[in-house]
Amino acid sequence: MALSIEQLQESLPAYAKDLKLNLSSVLRQSELTTSQTWGAAVASAMAAGNMAVYETIFAAAQAQLSPEALEAAKAAAAIMGMNNVYYRFQHLVENEKYKTIPARLRMNVIRTHGTDPVDFELWSLAVSAVNGCGQCIVAHERGVREKGVSEEAVAAVIRIASVIHAVAAVVQLEGVSAAAA
Repeated sequence: MALSIEQLQESLPAYAKDLKLNLSSVLRQSELTTSQTWGAAVASAMAAGNMAVYETIFAAAQAQLSPEALEAAKAAAAIMGMNNVYYRFQHLVENEKYKTIPARLRMNVIRTHGTDPVDFELWSLAVSAVNGCGQCIVAHERGVREKGVSEEAVAAVIRIASVIHAVAAVVQLEGVSAAAA
């Protein structure tokens, strides 16, 4: 059984008090819609790769998101997990030839996710931040800004990604699990 957000916060050690406080505040930011907030949280938790954190966030998100939005948030994490590796390689390698070679990777979900395109792009941006892909961060930030998303909303999504990533790392290292409840 998944921990509640409150149980997850309480499981964090004293040295991670700032993470404990930030976790609740980033899930209540006025710059984002409920869908943007919880979709970014699900996608970021999936990208962070910690099962206890993912299960906790996913369980809480089920009350906030439609089933379609939940699936789309997971799809954003999945597709960006692939794209972030590929495009980060292109960005970091010194051989410019790689940028001229077609990716030849299926990315249909970017067009067929069935949810708000701005939300999906924000969730993709959050995952790209967790995964550290500069090229994808630039592309998705530009995409949401061109669609009218404010810098404040972009910063809010990145706060979600950063806090969930840090919580996942601490939970992993401290051995917190759903059994901790």
